[in-house]
Amino acid sequence: MIHFVLLIVCAAAIYLSCEWFVNAVEWLGRRLKVGRMAVGTILAAFGTALPESVVTLVAVTTGSTSSAKDIGVGAALGGPLALSTVAYGVTGFVLLRRRRRQDAAVREETGRPPATSGAQVLGDERDVRRLAKDQKWFLPIFVVKVVLGLVAFADKAALGLLFFAAYAVYFWHEIRSGDEGGGEPERLEPLKVRRKAASPATRAVVGQTVAALAVIFLASQLFVKQLDAIGPTLGLSSEVTALLLSPVATELPEVMNAIIWVRQGKTKLALANISGSMMIQATVPSGLGLLFTAWKFDGALIWSGLITIAAIVYLLLTMRAHRLTPGRLTVAAGFYGVFAVGLVPILS
Repeated sequence: MIHFVLLIVCAAAIYLSCEWFVNAVEWLGRRLKVGRMAVGTILAAFGTALPESVVTLVAVTTGSTSSAKDIGVGAALGGPLALSTVAYGVTGFVLLRRRRRQDAAVREETGRPPATSGAQVLGDERDVRRLAKDQKWFLPIFVVKVVLGLVAFADKAALGLLFFAAYAVYFWHEIRSGDEGGGEPERLEPLKVRRKAASPATRAVVGQTVAALAVIFLASQLFVKQLDAIGPTLGLSSEVTALLLSPVATELPEVMNAIIWVRQGKTKLALANISGSMMIQATVPSGLGLLFTAWKFDGALIWSGLITIAAIVYLLLTMRAHRLTPGRLTVAAGFYGVFAVGLVPILS
């Protein structure tokens, strides 16, 4: 029982600390004079993905056995899978509910159906191109990392440096892109630790950002440990818990950030945070894994990679046809269900 209580407490702590984090990171973006979208793809993504990258680093560098090192390899595959399916799906679901509430309010006030509906496409053509751009960055890099897990050759470890270089190029491109594809409201909510300050001090902004990240990191780690303890009581093996539940738990901060930004009407920032986190997960943990492990995938990891690729291809095709609606974004979560079903015969 105590594990279930701690699970709920940790989830609440993650959500509340994410509210403080997104509040601070928007002010941090203004202080650093980066574009609005870079706040999501770079600053917020870096902050929420950093804890997972640290876990991967510790696993692959200090693991005393190959099994211990494999935890880092699994994290490098599980993160992108959870983001491309569950994170996008939850965001789509929250968007769908938000638009339906708005439609109902308009219908009640005017007595007529609203001009727009919950099935409206997300953004104009420029917005969709901006959304698709990150997926086009991610997909080829992810395909390469999966292929490298299937082959063995001399000097494969050295290729890990190329993944770091790929993220450096992406980082530089995002920072230089300014407000391309922007358009979110420029007015920022008061900094939570300086509510009366029209322009809070940089020290306060940085302090709130770091403090919120620390709580997110600690609560996320405790959340994962509770899942590990609860898994056996639900009849789940340690392998199923590690491959099916832990990736979702480790990506919970990105999901919470997205929910908060959607609630605030900042949909582009929500989606940018997910896509930016996916780029980090596709490069930094992969580079670490290649440098410090054999980087060889078993059946479960190959299946994880294939489902991730399928989810991104689905999103790209939907974006290219300019048919990405909240409902179709929600469908992305279904790919995680397919992964779960396919995982059963692989592990049995």
